[in-house]
Amino acid sequence: MAFNSSLVGFFLFLALFFGHGIASHHVYKDLQTFQHTSVAANQDQPYRTGYHFQPPRNWINGPMVYKGLYHLFYQYNPKGAVWGNIVWAHSTSKDLINWTPHDPAIYPSQPSDINGCWSGSATILPSGKPVILYTGINPQNKQVQNLAMPKNISDPYLKEWTKSPKNPLMQPTAQNQINASSFRDPTTAWLGPDKYWRVVIGNKLNHEGRAILYKSKDFLNWVQAKTPLHSVEGNGMWECPDFFPVSINGQNGVDTSVIGQSVKHVLKVSLDDTKHEYYTIGSYDITKDVYSPDKGSVESDLGLRYDYGKFYASKTFFDSVKNRRILWGWINESSSQADDIKKGWAGVQAIPRKIWLGKSGKQLIQWPIVEIEKQRENHVTIPKKLLKGGSVIEISGVTAAQADVDISFKISDFEKAEELKPSWTNPQLLCSQKGASVKGGLGPFGLLALASKDRKENTAVFFRIFKGQNKYVVLMCSDQSRSSLNEDNDKTTYGAFLDVDPRHEKLSLRSLIDHSIVESFGGGGKVCITARVYPTLAINSNAHLYVFNNGSEAVQIEKLNAWSMKKAKLT
Repeated sequence: MAFNSSLVGFFLFLALFFGHGIASHHVYKDLQTFQHTSVAANQDQPYRTGYHFQPPRNWINGPMVYKGLYHLFYQYNPKGAVWGNIVWAHSTSKDLINWTPHDPAIYPSQPSDINGCWSGSATILPSGKPVILYTGINPQNKQVQNLAMPKNISDPYLKEWTKSPKNPLMQPTAQNQINASSFRDPTTAWLGPDKYWRVVIGNKLNHEGRAILYKSKDFLNWVQAKTPLHSVEGNGMWECPDFFPVSINGQNGVDTSVIGQSVKHVLKVSLDDTKHEYYTIGSYDITKDVYSPDKGSVESDLGLRYDYGKFYASKTFFDSVKNRRILWGWINESSSQADDIKKGWAGVQAIPRKIWLGKSGKQLIQWPIVEIEKQRENHVTIPKKLLKGGSVIEISGVTAAQADVDISFKISDFEKAEELKPSWTNPQLLCSQKGASVKGGLGPFGLLALASKDRKENTAVFFRIFKGQNKYVVLMCSDQSRSSLNEDNDKTTYGAFLDVDPRHEKLSLRSLIDHSIVESFGGGGKVCITARVYPTLAINSNAHLYVFNNGSEAVQIEKLNAWSMKKAKLT
């Protein structure tokens, strides 16, 4: 069955975390109103992004999008760069890149949310009316689920919202034995063929991660299902769950209520214990209301992830106007809390990504939305060129601190590929052990982004090819070990194995570089790794961009295109 929400559709997710990727629902009472008075919103700051969305100052952590006119309702602390004093700030956009701010939309005002309005999602009712289910914190600090509605449905800007007098609609009780401190982040609801709405809420029971299912006929009176939609022992708390269908044919998105033979379903969870996300692809039995991952699925953060770097609390929505599913994610800080207060702000949204099921049916593919290409200028290209072992070539002519670069490599000789040892099963650990400075046979080769002129500072994004059993294995890494001379920053190196056969396919790498962010897409979006870095030398006009090969064997640059990126309108 398909529920048609072609008029409008939107989502909201408000994840709560801070610092070196650490999820937190803690209020820093001693810091939440601390202001760094020397920081002005319009002051030139080397780490503020040029085309990634962030507010002018203080703390952000979650967007919402309303179709036709895109909206971001995000949790925002107007008084400090840590979590606390939260209101729902509001910005709108026509293209998901350039944004106009509005007055804050939602404040804690009812007993069911008096101690906080936390994460949630939105759904379009058959009448076309948008509604939001969100987690509130009541006077007993219990997590409960509430409903909000626009005051004026004809207002395209959705400036004013009202809350249901029936709130809370779902809450922990002695009967349901739900953990009152682990019951949050309702998903977008979907409508079944029985005309019942369904919604999933993140939860844990002891150390079992659970997606608790509720059903409702009228969106006001909700009944908990006898069993969760899905659960996994040992995962801990499931934050920001997301459950949606993907077409098995082509790249087009489908409405959240679509079920049947033409789609597979995806369940994504954010793990509170590890601060990573993972997703599985599987089947949804609408009769039993049970989700079953496909055989062979790894149900932990060692499995499939949207992004293997700084990326958390993600959420998708179906864009019916352009017939695509869009993924939003949160890039949290790698700097210390003290540095965040000094900067006067914390938090950035990743560039929205189109997401679809790959041809293998075994993983999702992601790619930056096409709208970002309107920010390109000063095109530079390098024709086919042999990149000899040990060589470094500067990509000049673009603003290296704010750029989009797309490169593809071709490998002809695999004789010197390193042997992949059976124990090398953890790609992140392997990237840490074999970083950009460690010479190999075929690799490392790739990009040095946000690099100083002497390359003492750089964020390396690269490939390394190994000889496995009956195949060649491609490792993709984002090496942040030399990203900054500031030792207080988190410099974790990230990596993943890329499902590409380099004998028959070119190795492609696209990186969006934005002052303190390097979002990289390998293999046409099969692997994505986001870096959050704070160079001390490679800032603004002192940043450089290089293509390098630190392996012993030459690789062929098949094509290289790079652009400077114009600043987006963000305030």
